[in-house]
Amino acid sequence: MDAVFKALADPTRRELLDELFREDGQSATALGARFEMTRFGIAKHLKLLEDAGLVVTRRRGREKLHFLNPVPIRLIHDRWVSKYAEPWAAALSDLKSRLESPMEKIFEIYIKTTPELLWEAITDSDIRSKYQFGNTFTSDWTPGSRFEMHNVKADAPLGEGENIEVDPPRRLVQTMRALWGEDVKAEGTSRITWEIEPVGDSCHLTVTHDQLREGANDQLYGGWPMILSGLKTWLETGEKLTTPGSLMYA
Repeated sequence: MDAVFKALADPTRRELLDELFREDGQSATALGARFEMTRFGIAKHLKLLEDAGLVVTRRRGREKLHFLNPVPIRLIHDRWVSKYAEPWAAALSDLKSRLESPMEKIFEIYIKTTPELLWEAITDSDIRSKYQFGNTFTSDWTPGSRFEMHNVKADAPLGEGENIEVDPPRRLVQTMRALWGEDVKAEGTSRITWEIEPVGDSCHLTVTHDQLREGANDQLYGGWPMILSGLKTWLETGEKLTTPGSLMYA
């Protein structure tokens, strides 16, 4: 976390994160236009933010776009803030941002585990329930198969979708339709991509939630930082995350 604190210590880098919070998926040129600084200076600040995991990048043709990654900030919250916070504090820390249509949200995290154990934690219903609000997932995890998300406190499925691409233990691509309320049902179907990359004795996990309409209901994607923090906690310690939000439906 030293790199995160170092990155956040500079006011210019905090302003860059604010700009991505306001409008996600910007190029260095677009970001630089808002600062009285050379393009080289902006690139240097963005590189430090990327090294700290606070910004992730994706190529779109010849452009390199920058996205805010709230997971490291969520981990800081879970380590030092949540134990003192009231139940509503987790809701106040939700990060919202917008893209030009359609919306795309990208989340990254490093977990000290193997690709095989990480894949198991994603696809095993019992393990999944330990870090995703008590929800279970039923599927045979084959390409083209269906999945359903359930919770013991709900009488009907909370979500459903199709496993488009299943490549264990590297990549899982799914469609997702939320069913827990009329407001999220109206959002239709989005797509979730899990990508696992081994790095030494750890794994680099990237979750991309895209094909969301512009201004989509943040219930669809707002829980990802807490889910991934819970996944990391479970795999590295064998314990459940105990922030108020993570226990909301458990």
